Amino acid sequence: MPYVNIRVAGALSRQQKEEISAGVTKVIAEVAGKPENSILIFIDEVAHENIASGGKLLVPR
Repeated sequence: MPYVNIRVAGALSRQQKEEISAGVTKVIAEVAGKPENSILIFIDEVAHENIASGGKLLVPR
């Protein structure tokens, strides 16, 4: 059972998560030959204040 963990800075809408999940599922199913219903996707929304790049915390858009 393949699983994918996607981490994003900030929040996504339900629609965005549905589209991302559908697209990622389709690619894995096609490339790896796995049944779509066996693919699990976890989307972690991380607050900008919990992510740093170059030693500085990210600034929300």
